[in-house]
Amino acid sequence: MSKDIKGKIHSIESFGTVDGPGIRFVIFLQGCPMRCLYCHNPDTWNMSDGDEMSAEELIKEYEKNRAFYTKGGITVTGGEPLLQVDFVTELFRLAKKKNIHTAIDTSGITYTNGGRSLDELMKYTDLVMLDVKHIDSEKHKALTGHSNERILAFTKYLEEKNIPVWIRHVVIEGYTDGEADLYELGRFIGGLKNLKALDVLPYHTMGKAKYEELGLEYPLANVPPLTASAARVAKEHILRGVRDVRENV
Repeated sequence: MSKDIKGKIHSIESFGTVDGPGIRFVIFLQGCPMRCLYCHNPDTWNMSDGDEMSAEELIKEYEKNRAFYTKGGITVTGGEPLLQVDFVTELFRLAKKKNIHTAIDTSGITYTNGGRSLDELMKYTDLVMLDVKHIDSEKHKALTGHSNERILAFTKYLEEKNIPVWIRHVVIEGYTDGEADLYELGRFIGGLKNLKALDVLPYHTMGKAKYEELGLEYPLANVPPLTASAARVAKEHILRGVRDVRENV
């Protein structure tokens, strides 16, 4: 792989606390094929935007504050980071040389039955934070513009590779808060041998201002933010599905 490969970078967060274990150096990459109705980073959609940086440059930026990352590491997110799989592989290859924990925050939408590029990336990946938008394929398509077949297949691929997985699920009133769907999501992830954590995230409207800046209509303008208590109830429905699967194994 060429060491001259550059990534299209949207932005960098030096002290991320919600993007994996510990304090993280979080890299937001440009480009995403999904059009989630609740996306709060629409400015990452276009691959032609952003700045170019090399893996070496990003590692140097990480090293400037390495003392703060003793229990953290690097997280690559987006956008959809797997659109730039070769660049992420080079970045993670350099990171592992320096004993840096590596994590990817992805939707898994780019998955097409594995392949050498993805297999190579997994050699240097410590954690995948997988955003499962909806367990029902038709509802997933209505929510994101894509069905969920690739995402569920990617989940199974990660299990086969024994890559630790954190599942993330955003709960939106009227879209992803159905009790039966949450339970089925729990049953699906409950069967995964590599499941390490579940993050149930309440929908928020902080991305609305970005849409206004970009001259875009915000699709969920009339949907209120989810309360913390509703998120806890949703998580319990998912965990009930997890428990039911594991108790019957």
